[in-house]
Amino acid sequence: MELTSAGLRIGDIARIALSREMLSVTTEVSERVASGAAVAERLSAQRPVYGRSTGVGGNRSVPVQDPDGQLARVLRSHATSLGTPRDATRVRAMIAVRIGQLAAGGSGLSRTAFDALLELLNTDTLPPVLERGSIGTGDLSALATVGVALLDHPDGPRVQPGDALALISSNAAAIGDAALAIHRLETLTRAAVPIASLTLRAVHGNVEPFGPAVERATPFRGAHRVCAGMRQVLDDDGYADPPARIQDPFGLRAMPQGHGVLLDALDRAAGTVHAMANAPSENPVFDEHSGITHHGAFHAAYLANAVEGLLGALVQAAQLGLGRTTMLASPGLTGASAFLADGTPGASGTMLVELVAASAMAALRSLAAPASAGTVTLSRGLEDDASFASVSARGALDAEQAYRDLLAAELLTAARALTLTGRMPRWSQLAPLQAGLARLEDRDLTADLQAARQVVPDLAHRLRVR
Repeated sequence: MELTSAGLRIGDIARIALSREMLSVTTEVSERVASGAAVAERLSAQRPVYGRSTGVGGNRSVPVQDPDGQLARVLRSHATSLGTPRDATRVRAMIAVRIGQLAAGGSGLSRTAFDALLELLNTDTLPPVLERGSIGTGDLSALATVGVALLDHPDGPRVQPGDALALISSNAAAIGDAALAIHRLETLTRAAVPIASLTLRAVHGNVEPFGPAVERATPFRGAHRVCAGMRQVLDDDGYADPPARIQDPFGLRAMPQGHGVLLDALDRAAGTVHAMANAPSENPVFDEHSGITHHGAFHAAYLANAVEGLLGALVQAAQLGLGRTTMLASPGLTGASAFLADGTPGASGTMLVELVAASAMAALRSLAAPASAGTVTLSRGLEDDASFASVSARGALDAEQAYRDLLAAELLTAARALTLTGRMPRWSQLAPLQAGLARLEDRDLTADLQAARQVVPDLAHRLRVR
């Protein structure tokens, strides 16, 4: 993959992080980085510059006379962190985002350090980056850990005086986490539509809530996509059942609204992440015409707002998913036995599958609590606010896992209901579930849920509507 002036898309970040796709840059990008470093060097000789000729944070007014010593001091001190190591996927995403930002120009980072970051990414020689230390005003400890790896490179330092703040003044780790979460959630939100269509089929549901009139009554793109998607999947399966009720429970009837809001929130979050992954956020920023500008663009309020909005919308959609799972336990809706059991008096059937789904729902509600609602005052009063976007972005990754668990519970339950009533459509993607669906006696359904969990992302391909 070649990085051009167009920047990195979320899909690009995901491929680099998940598939270790190699990244190169155009000559234009390389020349922009080199030119920017020269501009920063020239301008920094004309006036005091934060982080180059001064200390950082509460030491912003303290002059520094030793550029080499300042480089090492800032990188080593700011690498301070705690917590579990981030997995390699997340570290690759962080470095890819940082390269995308630096390619936009303005940081003043040396070409030596920029090329070293590319090499680090492409050779996958990643330093251990710990979880704890970012508060949404720059992922300082995570990026400083990368900077120390470049400083202590076996072939000699790959960073130069002035590179310290230019390298670490960024929310690349949080942006990378958000990009991965959005990439995965986009797949799951598409899969949710065909899964819900199975539930509708199992309860002889009413298709009216997905008709064109509902699109006119709900003037939002996400709702329109859900309506069109449900019609497409149900038409593909030849669903033509007369509705068993005038109105179904909200899990089906309000799905265009409750799931549609998640699709729209995903679009908004994706736009924010894309913009931030390709914009210079370094403080200060250097420009040939504007000179040196000290600022607060590293404050990740936009990212926190976008991700927390996404998590709130995910809770709304997931609540409807849990509702669909629980409605499948009702004989009055499915025509099958209670809890989709084998008919043995008192059998539990899928009773515990509901509990698994409810547990995932509780996790989603907890993760949706806005980290940005609180704040701190640090560094001798200079830094009197923080977005905590890093915490929200990490939460989005966990939320994706919980949502996948919840969808797996609905998928297994709907497939079992359709098996009991002899109405299962012929979906090739559901083959891994067949062995479990043939055994309806009370037993441990963990393996069945795990099989459903693996199948969930594959169902996204059944939805052709974009």
